[in-house]
Amino acid sequence: MPERLRGAGDPQSLIRLMVWLSPSFPVGGFAYSGGLEAAVAEGHVSGAGDLAAWLEVLLGAGSLRNDAILLAEAHRAFDDAGRLSEVAALAAALAGSAERYYEAINQGDAFLAAASAWPQPVLSRLGAGTAYSVAIGAVAAANGVVLAETLLAFLQAQCAQLVSAAIRLGVIGQRQAVAILAGLEGQLIARAQAVETMGLDDLGSATVLADLLSMRHETQYSRLFQS
Repeated sequence: MPERLRGAGDPQSLIRLMVWLSPSFPVGGFAYSGGLEAAVAEGHVSGAGDLAAWLEVLLGAGSLRNDAILLAEAHRAFDDAGRLSEVAALAAALAGSAERYYEAINQGDAFLAAASAWPQPVLSRLGAGTAYSVAIGAVAAANGVVLAETLLAFLQAQCAQLVSAAIRLGVIGQRQAVAILAGLEGQLIARAQAVETMGLDDLGSATVLADLLSMRHETQYSRLFQS
């Protein structure tokens, strides 16, 4: 059986995906806000409504959409070392700021180090400096996790991480956080389904403000997060 199909639909592959995207998996995601901290500091996100809108824009036209497309491409290319290397290089080059670059690369490297507990040939095809989304896509494919499940779990985990950051920034409380995540379910499913059929030609964003805030966060005087 081809490596791509091994374990597809098997409960074991789903368990692995759940472990990899758990908040307790050692990738250091708690240290990053993806520019959200700057958005809060400058008054663009001041409550639950603003945060929900912020997440919806990132999913539909921003960094989360691009990360999902790159994940999907890495998933499809996991057994092609040359193609996978090109996807990894493109993902690193597309980072909109220095902080976003280090956020993606540091988490990617940490993910690959921890994922070595599940040995797969794909780990030797991914070197240091692999973006988080690319690492997840390739490792998931090698372990038989289907793309649809990987995309949906990745997008939900990324949104949950940003919601968690918003709690620590004092923008929302825990009940509001749960309500936001519940309200995103339909959009997460729709975005994951849409990205499943996309390729690198579909990359692009229209979130200039989010990109600028990520850059301004680099010089923010007082901050909790690294991005």
